Amino acid sequence: MTIQIPQDYVIHPDSLADKIILVTGAGDGIGKIAAKTFAACGATVILSGRTMSKLEQVYDEIEAEGYPQPAIYPINFESAQEKDYDDMCNALEDTFGKLDGILFNAADLGERTPISNYSVNAWLRCMQINVNAPFMLTQALLPLLERADNASILFTSSSVAFKGRAFWGAYAASKAAAENFMQTLHDELEGATRIRANSINPGATRTAMRAAAYPAEDPETVKTPDKLMPSYVYLLSDDSLGVSGQSFHY
Repeated sequence: MTIQIPQDYVIHPDSLADKIILVTGAGDGIGKIAAKTFAACGATVILSGRTMSKLEQVYDEIEAEGYPQPAIYPINFESAQEKDYDDMCNALEDTFGKLDGILFNAADLGERTPISNYSVNAWLRCMQINVNAPFMLTQALLPLLERADNASILFTSSSVAFKGRAFWGAYAASKAAAENFMQTLHDELEGATRIRANSINPGATRTAMRAAAYPAEDPETVKTPDKLMPSYVYLLSDDSLGVSGQSFHY
């Protein structure tokens, strides 16, 4: 049975009230808009990413609106190792005691070039950021997710996760791996925990990554990240209880 996000779903100021939600890649693009939207819906958002100045800007914008005070946890997903994620879990446990949701949004585009020309270092970097980091972070934070009444893990996916295309190399392979990882998580967690896992393929969206991938494209012809937010909020809210293991597409 195909499950769809309600097309008439409306975001409310209490849609994510009292929830603690970690957003990776929160400094820019979809992650930034998601973090601000989650905060507007009552969530305490943990802003995670590599560039401190970008995270601080999002923090300031959330505070200026009077939303719940966010937190910042900078981390470089390219270089972080198992201990770094364990340290992150300990810090979040000390501060919050639980975690209601994770949005995996940080991603590396990799190279837009044929496989025959693909740099090994670029391939490994893309896999590290897009696949290995979400695995290590999930593994470290599962105990905090299990403490929530109902927790949600959400991945920002891509159309190339479902059908690889020429010149998308490691990005396509990494997104396919992340999609399978989501499905595996769902299959393991369903019935044994109150944690659900889903993904959203946002399609063409006006972000810096999109501009890098399609430099000749007029950005005015693609949707802005805010158009995606009802779906993101729905899948992280209690309105989507029972929805897990699903891939949603725009």
